[in-house]
Amino acid sequence: MSFVDRVALHRRAILFAVAALTVAGLYAAFVLPVGLFPQVSFPRIRINIDSGDRPAEQMVLAVTTPLEEELRRVPGVRDVRSASSRGSAEIDVNFDWGRDMVSETLQVDSAIAQALPSLPAGTTYVVRRMDPTVFPIIAYGLLSKTQPQTAVKDFARYQIVPLLSTIPGVARVDVQGGEDREIQVFVDPRRLATYGLALDDVAKALAAANMLSAVGRLEDHDKLYLVISNNSLSKVQEVRNVVVSGGPTGAVRVGDVADVVDGTAPQWVRVEADGQQAVLFNVYEQPDGNAVQIAKAVREKLASFQSQFPPDVKLTNWYDQSVLVTQSAGSVRDAILIGLGLAAIVLFAFLRSWRTTLIAVLLVPAVLAGVVLVLSLIGQSFNIMTLGGIAAAIGLVIDDVIVMVEHIVRRAGRARADAQGEHIVLEAGREFMPPLTGSSLATVIVFLPLAFLTGVSGAFFKALSITMASALVISYLLTAFAVPVLVDRVIDFKTWRDPAEGREGWLERRHARLLRRLFDRPWIIGAVVAPLLALGLLAYSQVGSGFMPAMDEGGFIIDYLSAPGTSLAETDRELHQVEAILRSMPEVATFSRRTGLGLGGDLNEPNSGDFFVRLTEGDRRPIDDVMTDVRQRIEHDVPGLTVELAQLMEDLIGDLTGVPQPIEVKLFASNPDDLVPEAKKVAEAIGKVQGVVEVKDGVIPAGDALNIRVDSGQAALDGLDADSATKQIDAYLAGTVATELPQPLKMVGVRVWLPPAARRHDSDIGALMLRAADGHLVPLKRVAAVTPESGQPEINRENLARMVAVTGRIEGRDLGSTVNDVKAQLDQPNFLKSGVTYTLGGLYEQQQIAFAGLAKVFIAAVAAEFLLLLVLYRSFLTPIVIVATSLLSVTAVFTALWLTGIELNITAMMGMTMIIGIATEMAIFFVSEYEGLRAHLPTREALFEASQNRLRPIAMTTLAAILTLLPLALGLGEGSAMQQPLAIAIIAGLMLQFPLVLLVLPVLLGLLARRSEEAPSSA
Repeated sequence: MSFVDRVALHRRAILFAVAALTVAGLYAAFVLPVGLFPQVSFPRIRINIDSGDRPAEQMVLAVTTPLEEELRRVPGVRDVRSASSRGSAEIDVNFDWGRDMVSETLQVDSAIAQALPSLPAGTTYVVRRMDPTVFPIIAYGLLSKTQPQTAVKDFARYQIVPLLSTIPGVARVDVQGGEDREIQVFVDPRRLATYGLALDDVAKALAAANMLSAVGRLEDHDKLYLVISNNSLSKVQEVRNVVVSGGPTGAVRVGDVADVVDGTAPQWVRVEADGQQAVLFNVYEQPDGNAVQIAKAVREKLASFQSQFPPDVKLTNWYDQSVLVTQSAGSVRDAILIGLGLAAIVLFAFLRSWRTTLIAVLLVPAVLAGVVLVLSLIGQSFNIMTLGGIAAAIGLVIDDVIVMVEHIVRRAGRARADAQGEHIVLEAGREFMPPLTGSSLATVIVFLPLAFLTGVSGAFFKALSITMASALVISYLLTAFAVPVLVDRVIDFKTWRDPAEGREGWLERRHARLLRRLFDRPWIIGAVVAPLLALGLLAYSQVGSGFMPAMDEGGFIIDYLSAPGTSLAETDRELHQVEAILRSMPEVATFSRRTGLGLGGDLNEPNSGDFFVRLTEGDRRPIDDVMTDVRQRIEHDVPGLTVELAQLMEDLIGDLTGVPQPIEVKLFASNPDDLVPEAKKVAEAIGKVQGVVEVKDGVIPAGDALNIRVDSGQAALDGLDADSATKQIDAYLAGTVATELPQPLKMVGVRVWLPPAARRHDSDIGALMLRAADGHLVPLKRVAAVTPESGQPEINRENLARMVAVTGRIEGRDLGSTVNDVKAQLDQPNFLKSGVTYTLGGLYEQQQIAFAGLAKVFIAAVAAEFLLLLVLYRSFLTPIVIVATSLLSVTAVFTALWLTGIELNITAMMGMTMIIGIATEMAIFFVSEYEGLRAHLPTREALFEASQNRLRPIAMTTLAAILTLLPLALGLGEGSAMQQPLAIAIIAGLMLQFPLVLLVLPVLLGLLARRSEEAPSSA
């Protein structure tokens, strides 16, 4: 039984399989996780360490260095980078891409746990694996002008958090801001001295008085009793009545020596929304969560619960990641519908048959359903990369259907005229299998090298390449087996005629005239190709280079830093000026602000934090213009504040990879004392480079300190030592949480400390009264010297070497040319002091890594195409000519990028790689026809006839692909900017490859055939 007979026999099974595939894909579309980014495990672990308030130098020696050395021993560690400040350190451990980061996190945690006993007492640490879920997917603010912040925070913590934690896929709900209730015992030192008591006596008395303990069991009256000693406190008055000491003169109670008030716990953070103090709650998803469904469930739960909100508590939504995802999905839907509509118009315009058009239109959704099913089976999700891959694949998918339908129409019409065969349609489909297989392989193998791409580009674009490769494979299978069956069942070739049969249209006549002229005057090809090459080289020199495509996310982040040591109150005053700027801008819809905290939950100093600004939807200025305006106004109106502005994706990728700035100059020196002055010089120099803004010299000093140095000799005379003095000073200034009182839903701390008036000024420190061992009181200034001290700069290290990183952002220029100017400044003779060297990091380093990887992928793709052509045609000359014409399409890519003002980034480079496969596919269509004709026609006639036969299908597929990619190329819809360079690259390559395949390639193959025919005769 022949192949055609088998297909005819199982046509029902084939159509059922297609239907089942479509239904399964549609079901998978409803259960597939949805998120902003692909489910990528970034090879980076961050460790935050707290070790008291020791100076930065001591922190490096006692804590950071031992941990770095221990972490270097963990298998798979690539490099270790640290930043050490006063009492704290942050260590980033980077691994190679592809590692199991869950296992690596456990190994890092184990390594630190083993080193912990050798570190200073009291050292604590937190290990975090960096992945896209470190940022919330949706966030709200609770605002009230009448409710106390303690009540608002309790409402968020004990009502909102449990409510939202039940939503499937939610990892945690984090509450920021507000205030915590606390009972504060302000002890009067004079009254204490009257009774011969100390602060510690009050704290111990409170701890001893507030007791709840089981003291045993008792059996009596046929029952078993649990005996409880219950002396717990619950009210402020009960705290006042606690007895501190007793004697012949009577009992001394807490209220006799202290003022007991209902207050709030001290904190060095502030959180606001829309310029008003607020409580924020952020919802984080599980790694495999569905961001859109989670956000929808959050909105629904909050809407149903809003009737139970306390009076005057307003809910505001200041961030929703699902909006960008749903808008991107809507853009993809629109691109698919527009693409299908345009492709249908193209197909109908050429074939004049609604039935053939319907077949093509129906096959595309079936292919896309199959793609969704594949994504579900391999654990992918709907995200900006897979959605973009689906949109970009439409043009390639429709190509397969169009060429198969066109071939069947042409061949079946001719067979009908000759009265040949029973299954003329299926026979035409079988006949087209070899060129369809070869052309499909030509596009699919381009994606194989992408599987070996690493780094950020590999992490993100593997998802896109998997999506597009799956679409091409499924498209091939459905086109090869389902399309002939559908055409055979739907179209009656006894009554329907191919509109091109027996007539020559305008396009055919124009093409025939040009091709004959080129056959006669092949030198014209050189005259045309040479300017194309020159234009391509010119465009290459003019096109800027970038990293990831810029897109309007509808919001941005402002990271800010006030002068080192600035108080929380002064920083807050400066930030109110920033809030006034934001409120005055019509494009700003809402904003939230964290001081002493970060959007990702990071702890900062009280002089640093971030804003998240959400812009209005609809008609407004581009986001880059808004960000530039905000930055310039802040620099002019709030000069004491240093700011960095970035869109969320850029900021998130920067945090995940540890390279948040585009420009990073890492300075190393044999003498560490040279680093700070050289860093300041480098910052001044690169700040003069055109387009470089927000320059930071990398020198981050800590705030000023009051250094208390106990005179051991004098202290000994008064019965004191440094340890006892330090503990008493800490109790005076920070207070001691002596005990906790049980309250509904929570415990409330009782803090014992000095009244604010006694610890308001730096001069008050020396007057603090210390209690000696024999009970007498000694002023601190008698046993210790109190001197102000400037804060030491933060110490940065990379792979155990001291380093300072000078950073900057870029505005109005591309990354590549800007960094070249920066390098020109740094490479001036004697610019850097002897012994000082630099390396470039930041996003530029990631760009170079990505470009190097993509260059290898491009070369591997060209080699794979050449190998495929060798297998198909078993000679070197034909593959060389085909690959040469394919490579010539790259000149069109650079020209298009130059004309549209788009940078050469990793998306554009991927499009440039794909055009090699697409161009080779078009060439295979032509050469396969030529190979079949030259068996019974002279070479020139065979080339001419093949070019004429392939003119219509190649014109149809080229036009359809261009039109389906047009919405992406124009950047229509949210999220389309990510794939815009890819679409522009493919469209430009197609526009040039169309005449190359149908006009240039036949002439070149004719010249090669003539030379091979002349060679034997001349010999």
